[in-house]
Amino acid sequence: QVQLAESGGGLVQTGGSLRLSCAASGSIFEVQNMAWYRQAPGRERALVAIINNLGSTNYANSAKGRFTISRDNAKNTVDLQMNSLTPEDTAVYYCYGEVIAGEGLSLRGYWGQGTQVTVSS
Repeated sequence: QVQLAESGGGLVQTGGSLRLSCAASGSIFEVQNMAWYRQAPGRERALVAIINNLGSTNYANSAKGRFTISRDNAKNTVDLQMNSLTPEDTAVYYCYGEVIAGEGLSLRGYWGQGTQVTVSS
């Protein structure tokens, strides 16, 4: 069993910063891609940023230049540093990880429970 647990959400004013963290735990052999998604009210869940286990990153256009994704492979954690936040960034942010785990060493994706980010104008 694998769990992803996020932390770091909250309320911030426009122009402010937040740092989200996510830790994967359980019977983990290896974590491959890790990512942050977000879902605003009335919208579909969308990719914000992704990082592979070699450190290569990719960002949604809305995140480029403002957000930075990073990871610690030894700790199976992924962070999202968010700067210059605007009300359009208000959403529930979800951590996602592709994990090889269990006795069968099967690869599957896991989601965290989500953390609310609210940016006030």
